[in-house]
Amino acid sequence: MGFGIFIHRSDSIYDDSPAEQYQFPSQYLRRVEACVGDWIIYYEPSKVAETRGYFAIARVQQIIPDSGASGMYLALIEPGSYLDFANPVPFNGPTGPVERGVLNEQGRVSGRAQSAVRPIAPDDFNRICELGLAENAPLLPRRDDDVRPLDLNEEQVPFHFEQQRDRVSLTVSRILRDRVFRRIVLRAYDERCAITGLKLINGMGRAEVAAAHIRPVEAHGPDIVSNGIALSGTAHWMFDRGLISLADDLEILISRQTNDLEGVRSIINKSGRALEPRRPSDRPNPHFLKWHREHCFKQ
Repeated sequence: MGFGIFIHRSDSIYDDSPAEQYQFPSQYLRRVEACVGDWIIYYEPSKVAETRGYFAIARVQQIIPDSGASGMYLALIEPGSYLDFANPVPFNGPTGPVERGVLNEQGRVSGRAQSAVRPIAPDDFNRICELGLAENAPLLPRRDDDVRPLDLNEEQVPFHFEQQRDRVSLTVSRILRDRVFRRIVLRAYDERCAITGLKLINGMGRAEVAAAHIRPVEAHGPDIVSNGIALSGTAHWMFDRGLISLADDLEILISRQTNDLEGVRSIINKSGRALEPRRPSDRPNPHFLKWHREHCFKQ
């Protein structure tokens, strides 16, 4: 087993779904096999407009041949392991590439950096993850005791690395995942409720909006921004209970079982559609929206 880098771009010609699978040709089979059972970092190349650089981690569960494409394979991602970085990490840091393994003996970037799949040293892996999951200015959830000054000094939940048998093993707590997920979803929606369109900031400077999973964690929903949506309290309550849902084009659907149809319509933004994130790749994925309509929405 070993850590790896998987290059992915949102406009990829491959059948990728970063939180679920990564498609690759046979030439990379041995490199991907070396990552099975271990963690990889997703990287978006610099040629992509507004590249995210190193943008997420995930654990490779297994490899299977792609039955729909000759000579292609699928690296299946372990459910619940994917996590977007709170802070996408650029290829170059203040002292050069953060992935130092791509440098040659002369200290220059080698052709290795162009490989779609490549191994990465534990030190480089640690460095990128620590930068990507740092919470310098955490967007914390609304709390009824926000008025207490003590809350301003809330401790950051650490990202744990354990050295065992000359290997680095990774543990990401659910608490940290929730905090990172909140940060990336609220950032994607500019801290504005996608249903009502309201952007409310409380007296402590915190957004009165939650990061809701479209497909819940309990139902194996991943911590990827396209499985999230920013919702205010009432909208979140209705969404979780299936009183509202979203069509693939983000039209807001209202359940016939609601007891106050006009009241619900009155809080929905005038367009009748959920607000979209600026970045297309952050937009709710139709795959997760379909799950919500089929398993939560009360038709």
